[in-house]
Amino acid sequence: MRTRLIYETHSTTLDNENGIATGWLPGELSAAGWQQSKELGERRQGVDVVFSSDLARAVRTVELSGLTVPHLQDWRLRECNYGELNGAPVDALDPRVERVRTAFPGGQSYTDVMELTRSFLEDLKRWYGGSVVLVVAHSANRWALDHLLGGGVPMEELIESPFKWQPGWEYEF
Repeated sequence: MRTRLIYETHSTTLDNENGIATGWLPGELSAAGWQQSKELGERRQGVDVVFSSDLARAVRTVELSGLTVPHLQDWRLRECNYGELNGAPVDALDPRVERVRTAFPGGQSYTDVMELTRSFLEDLKRWYGGSVVLVVAHSANRWALDHLLGGGVPMEELIESPFKWQPGWEYEF
């Protein structure tokens, strides 16, 4: 019984527009983010359940989408905790590749995020196997999913690749 997981990033925030690394801070959707949330809802009508990070920007993305299926929040889908750098300019996180195994000061490493995502996937398989699941989360979770479900691409390679937005990434497991 295969599970189809559709991953979407949370909609654009004011911090995104201003070059701020929100990390574990809530974040507020911008006007563009509100519109993107509505478009996400139109795009994802066929899902059985939605899981999101419990951070406000991901929760709000789902709320504004208009999807009527169950929406469950899971703290394991949070962005990487940048610790002392939550809310700092994005450039302050560089070089991110050094944080694959070494935590940000007072925060997490990307390996920590990957292990939380792995735990989430194990529970998802146990409780929602065979479903079409939409996950709304953050960039660190997409890297973790690409590593865990996308053929084991090294986290270092994923982190160093330029980000190219698209309307979702799909995985089966």
